[in-house]
Amino acid sequence: MKLIFERSVKGRRCTILPECDVPVIDLGEEKRELPLHLPEVSENDISRHYTELAKATHGVNDGFYPLGSCTMKYNPKINEETASLPGFTRIHPLQPENTVQGCLEVLKTAEEIFGEITGMDHMTFQPAAGAHGEFTGLLLIKAYHDSRGDKKRTRIIVPDSAHGTNPASAVMAGYQVVNIPSKEDGCVDLEKLREAVGEDTAGLMLTNPNTVGLFDKNILEITKIVHDAGGLNYYDGANLNGVMGVVRPGDMGFDCVHLNLHKTFSTPHGGGGPGSGPVGCKEFLAQFLPGRGVTAAGDGTLSWCDYPHSVGMVKEFYGNFLVVVRALTYALMLGREGIPAACKNAVLNANYIRVKLSGIYQMPYKDTCMHEFVMSLEQEKHDIDVAAIDIAKALLDYGIHPPTMYFPLIVHEALMVEPTETESKENLDELIHAFLEIHETAKNDPEKIRTAPHHTLVGRLDEVRAARTPVLTYDFGEKDI
Repeated sequence: MKLIFERSVKGRRCTILPECDVPVIDLGEEKRELPLHLPEVSENDISRHYTELAKATHGVNDGFYPLGSCTMKYNPKINEETASLPGFTRIHPLQPENTVQGCLEVLKTAEEIFGEITGMDHMTFQPAAGAHGEFTGLLLIKAYHDSRGDKKRTRIIVPDSAHGTNPASAVMAGYQVVNIPSKEDGCVDLEKLREAVGEDTAGLMLTNPNTVGLFDKNILEITKIVHDAGGLNYYDGANLNGVMGVVRPGDMGFDCVHLNLHKTFSTPHGGGGPGSGPVGCKEFLAQFLPGRGVTAAGDGTLSWCDYPHSVGMVKEFYGNFLVVVRALTYALMLGREGIPAACKNAVLNANYIRVKLSGIYQMPYKDTCMHEFVMSLEQEKHDIDVAAIDIAKALLDYGIHPPTMYFPLIVHEALMVEPTETESKENLDELIHAFLEIHETAKNDPEKIRTAPHHTLVGRLDEVRAARTPVLTYDFGEKDI
């Protein structure tokens, strides 16, 4: 398809944007010398261009999206309707408090509800994404140790099954990363953890359920080991969808947590944002939270309050507010009964697929999984030279988005499947049928699977070339560009 610049015709215009309703300021010497390159297109051109783009993509509205550890669940339309209310969309972050009482109530209510779900006492909505939340949580841990004059705590423990952003966030926060291995059962090796902790341990970053979809049966012992060494426990909330409303990170021994609102609470996922990665913490860490909190006066009036030893702002103003509106809508619609029901259905769906495929595909872990599971194509790679990526590509011919490939790294030729609770049994059966049929074809005609997909808009792409030599600019054919 053509780029929007290739649709451009000099002098063509449209009138989508309203007239400017604020004073026009002349930038003078600050004005750019070269003209700004914008496509010159009609409204019809724009509409057709983005419709064509939409048809070339695959989303939850198009079909099954079992992307492991990412919880690609359906986003209810009621969320969008609520977030579109003028009282939310037409506010300004510098308005007086008395004019935004409803918005402050949203933040206060969201803090209470998500705090109840996670077992945390306070929450900030400033962080703009999950990894941003990780970084913020680590800043809280660092501020806590610094406030006690405990400068020797320079290391963060991260299991080898962790999400890749965990060690990256720890390094960004100024810590050294200590990697500990998992045992054969996919859970934390307690003896290795005991060997790793010491006077230099600042904390542990852990996901539970972990990235192979298992709830660590030793979780209370794990967090106790870290606490006994003087460290704090950080909960990566990426997999909260598998336990929400059933167990709480705060009750497992975690001191702070980040939430992925796009994973657990059905806000839009990916696409460059806006996102939201709220961070919750226990009472003793609240003094270090970024930004400002919401407090209620005796008459119920809400106002902003400062945290006495805040780590500072991690984002301008109060975070991506409309994302919080969407997540709060979802939580209120589900209610106290619906939230654990969604969790249990996610677990049921994952185990249904796992059991149905276990006779054909290798399952490295035999225990009942939570919301996701991992299977290995290592044997198929060895016997018939069909790899995990080949199976994933073949799923595209069935109108199904591939699961996560080659993650976690502790499983060779891994495919990680997460159906979420919003898929019906009929959809699950279609996925199972596709996996079984692809496996049978791989045995009888492996070349067909190695060269898949065959019925998509484009065939198999050169992903190595795309990653190493991407073309990120458009050549306007002018010398000054």
